[in-house]
Amino acid sequence: MSTAPNRNASRAFWLKHLHQWHWISSALCLLAMLLFSITGITLNHASQIEAKPVIQRQQASLPPALLDQLRRYAEQHDGAKLALPAAAQQWLGDTWKVQAGDRAAEWAADEVYLALPKAGGDAWVRFALEEGSAEFENTERGWISWLNDVHKGRNTGTVWNWFIDLFAVACLVFCLTGLLILKFHAANRPSTWPIVGLGVLIPFVIALLFIH
Repeated sequence: MSTAPNRNASRAFWLKHLHQWHWISSALCLLAMLLFSITGITLNHASQIEAKPVIQRQQASLPPALLDQLRRYAEQHDGAKLALPAAAQQWLGDTWKVQAGDRAAEWAADEVYLALPKAGGDAWVRFALEEGSAEFENTERGWISWLNDVHKGRNTGTVWNWFIDLFAVACLVFCLTGLLILKFHAANRPSTWPIVGLGVLIPFVIALLFIH
């Protein structure tokens, strides 16, 4: 006699918790889902969206003390890939607001080259040790390029890459709880599984027939 009430109580328990996890996961990934959906379109039409890179070049003379330090360091580490000395990092920050951090520079006897890739653009610094000069080039490709790189996690740093992983987990929770909620309501909604089946079949058929 108690089978039906117990079944209903169990159903109500699971539905309550599934709905709770479903709305929490959807709230957590709402903004990121919008961002990734929009940038999915811009990435898919990247060749049709015109980008006009803005390139800025600047030059400066190295202070004698810093130049001597870099020359000695280059002689000791010719061919190595090492971070810039603290004095060079400080000079870049004061001169061009460049944050070199722990990025590895390419050392040679006559020059030091530091690549500074970033989302939506590129940059680099070159120290010409024979001439005693430094050159900085900064390229900006616009906000669409920036958003596309953010979508791909390209040159966005460790924190953003961790966020992408956490966002993916939230999306999995959102999708799986949604699927289970559909299962609970499928008996009263005959079109549920045919529509779910179409959602699986359509991308599978397109991939099978048109992706080569």
